[in-house]
Amino acid sequence: MTMPRHRLAAAVQLSLLLALPAAANAQAPAPQPEARTLDTVQVTGSRIRKAELETAVPVQVLTREDIDRSGFTSVADIVQNLTASGAALNTKFNSSGNFGFPPDGGGVGAGAATVDLRHLGAKRVLVLVDGIRWVNESSASGVGSAVDLNTIPLALIDRIEVLEDGASSIYGSDAIAGVVNIITKRDAEGGTLDLHYGEYDDLGGATWGADLGWGGSSERAQWFFGASYYKQREIASSKFANASVPVPGTGLANGSSATPQGRFVFQDPNTGQSFNLTPNDGATSPFYDPAQTGCTRTDDFHCFGTADRYNFAPNNLLLTPSERKSVFGQVRFEFTPQVSAYARVLYNERTSANQAAPEPIFLGTDAGVYNPYAESTLTISALNPFNPFGFDLTTEGDNPNLFLLARRPVEGGPRRYQQDVKTWYAAGGLEGTFGVGVRTWNWDVDLVRSQSRAEQTNSGSYNIRRINEALGDPAACAAIAGCTPLDLFGGPGTITPQMLAFIQPVVRDESSNTLTLASANVTGDLFEMWAGPLAFAAGVEYRKYEGSYTPDPITVAGEYNGVPSGITRGDYDVNEAYAEFSVPLMRDTVFGETLDLSIAGRYSDYSTFGGETTGKVGLRWQPVDELLFRMSYAEGFRAPSIGELYGTLSRFDATLVDPCSGAAVVSPACAADGVPAGYEQTNSQISVVTSGNADLEPERSRSLMVGSVWSPSFADEVWWSDRVDLGVTFYRHHIDDAIQAPDAQAILERCIATRDPFSCASYERSDRGQIIRFDDILANLGTIKTDGWDFTAAWTLPERDWGRLRFDAKTTWVTRYELANETGELEPRRPGVEVNNSAIPEWSGTLVTDWTRGPWSLAWTVRYIDSLVESCGGANGFPICDDSDNDLNGLGSTTYHDLQLSWRNTAWLKGTRLALGVNNVTGKEPPVCLSCSLNGYDASTYDLPGRFIYARLGIDF
Repeated sequence: MTMPRHRLAAAVQLSLLLALPAAANAQAPAPQPEARTLDTVQVTGSRIRKAELETAVPVQVLTREDIDRSGFTSVADIVQNLTASGAALNTKFNSSGNFGFPPDGGGVGAGAATVDLRHLGAKRVLVLVDGIRWVNESSASGVGSAVDLNTIPLALIDRIEVLEDGASSIYGSDAIAGVVNIITKRDAEGGTLDLHYGEYDDLGGATWGADLGWGGSSERAQWFFGASYYKQREIASSKFANASVPVPGTGLANGSSATPQGRFVFQDPNTGQSFNLTPNDGATSPFYDPAQTGCTRTDDFHCFGTADRYNFAPNNLLLTPSERKSVFGQVRFEFTPQVSAYARVLYNERTSANQAAPEPIFLGTDAGVYNPYAESTLTISALNPFNPFGFDLTTEGDNPNLFLLARRPVEGGPRRYQQDVKTWYAAGGLEGTFGVGVRTWNWDVDLVRSQSRAEQTNSGSYNIRRINEALGDPAACAAIAGCTPLDLFGGPGTITPQMLAFIQPVVRDESSNTLTLASANVTGDLFEMWAGPLAFAAGVEYRKYEGSYTPDPITVAGEYNGVPSGITRGDYDVNEAYAEFSVPLMRDTVFGETLDLSIAGRYSDYSTFGGETTGKVGLRWQPVDELLFRMSYAEGFRAPSIGELYGTLSRFDATLVDPCSGAAVVSPACAADGVPAGYEQTNSQISVVTSGNADLEPERSRSLMVGSVWSPSFADEVWWSDRVDLGVTFYRHHIDDAIQAPDAQAILERCIATRDPFSCASYERSDRGQIIRFDDILANLGTIKTDGWDFTAAWTLPERDWGRLRFDAKTTWVTRYELANETGELEPRRPGVEVNNSAIPEWSGTLVTDWTRGPWSLAWTVRYIDSLVESCGGANGFPICDDSDNDLNGLGSTTYHDLQLSWRNTAWLKGTRLALGVNNVTGKEPPVCLSCSLNGYDASTYDLPGRFIYARLGIDF
């Protein structure tokens, strides 16, 4: 019965590899003779080497041929197109200057790309290379807790294995949502050169690159070396209509109050009258008449209104630029038939950038920037030659009269953040076999040292201490080297180069992540049981993590006008031991062909919080040759990261809607919150203070998977079918003590709706109602529950004169996603909802039709994303919002069509490959997102607007 069982093994592999067009296109039926002689291999999800590919957990395997046919040019592009993938960072995010620092201390990861499985977050996915951990990303804005997939070039990859199940008992911390295991090339013979070019038809954003590889072998050695280059040009937000305004369909209503003209909210100490004024256009030396107390004015000012707000959006980027260079090598040497050694090295450089509108300057008691130079120790002297009001504007003392000065110094240009990231990785080890009686055991010993170090250079920002000095008494300014009195009152063009030279530094931040690892593993058969050998794997592992983030000295000194942050530095280590067993319970009985039990356990001893034990049990039952049932139950955990433990106070500029803003009549709840009549939120972004927490405990999880694979024999090699493979999997994840900060928008709404003490104590308002402080500190306060279904189907037709057709489909249905906050109430994130710049589509799927004939192949891929709903946010009350009464807007379902034509020729050199393709053939635009912070759409869920046209050329020599 061995051969049919391995026919199913190939079917299992095929039916689970349908998440990508390439994965669906490339796989061909496994020849029967190979099944009989299949070598033992280690498949992701188990440390036990075995000949059977189908295991107690589903693993998607993306082969090298799949990758080559995909048209994608990075690991991130490939894994982010899995239907089980969630919202992960990619180069469509333009985040450095616009969001500040997220609560987890990991920074914004600018220019990096990560992977999220089951919508549980990138930090809950473990990334391995050849079964060994990879170093976490570094982008000079924090201490990252996820792997940057851009550090791993495609040219060195043989295949990618994706496990969408909990695996902490096998691999340790982080493997809650799943594991992505990247297997590198070992046995390449000869050289390969791959060239690619692509761009968007209307937007530009050209990408191009080259991958060069060369491998060979001798009697006792194998080697593979390579180099990779990738270049991606930027696309400005101004090229896409929905991205060229703060919120689509709302004009300037959600624009910034920091304008090139300037906004001045103050009280005249001579009259006691309060004003909210902005200079008239062209008034470079504005005249102020204190006798005019209303909005009907004949001086050079008028009352600030919506039409005066600043449209910051066109300065942003729709696609960020990136340039990556990599060199790598791998060598294996066989000392004896039983002992061999390997060495693997990689060096990767990334240069990337983000851009934001000219940096605003907010001064006054309502500024909300958490800086005394702006909020409590500032006096704009009446003697300042540019002060048009004739009296001091001050934030000092018991009776401050400067509530807000908001100026957008366009003279200094946009903020530009450039990341220079260098990552190196070195691994070496010994591996081999030895005999235990008549049995052969495999062993390996591995050592790894890796580091990712980044520097971010920020131009276009300001020194708030020097702004404070340049606005003060001119005599005091004259005593400071380089100080020039500053003009914030005369509108655009009045800040001179001399003024800029004093207040505008170049800011440099640095970060690093370092991984040190040593492990030893052994696997083999212990003894024969009634249904076969009892197999096991066991091992030990030591890991040390070191991380740091060092902002520029002016930031540390509290002089940075931009987003403040502090130094983060920390390390921890862990010692682990694990054991895994595969127990055969039944072979060839009346109850079926096979029944196998898998059991695993792992103990982890952390220097930060102590010990943690996790276990896993799996069952695999094959009642007949063509049918397989399997299930697994796993415990998991995730240790707090360095950023989460040791991150210092920093600021996150959250896009929030104050429920008390703009009300015709102040509600009792808002009045109780300190909101006066006529209150209006100054800016759509409210600064939130975030911080790590050294007392954090690990997250703990429970995962359940139940599934079946059917490869019916009646569809095997008949006139209408070569084969049919069907699969279904149910998954469930439950995470307790989830490390998170409370959702700031939910806190605001909960305080106003219920006067919840915790929520109301999280923020502070000024006497004028403006939110001037918002604390959002990490804690073990969340519970996440999610479950759903994966459906797969593959149908291959017999080969005819006109070629062969293959249909592949994969669908994911998310039936539940619940995130409970610190009070036990559910946050708005759930299936079918867009929130916080990410979505969980209830249904998502791909359908691939692949035609092949000789050297030609044509693939048509349909990608489907289900409809969503969101809060209208700042668009509530505008026609673009579908239902303002209920604060709901719909994002319609989206279907993308991709085409790729490829041709292979083995007559030229050792082989030539050419592929031409178009992604999003119909030029479909992403649905408008009103709640998204940037660019009017969700960059983690949808493609950029328009067609992406590409070409690839591969040469084997």
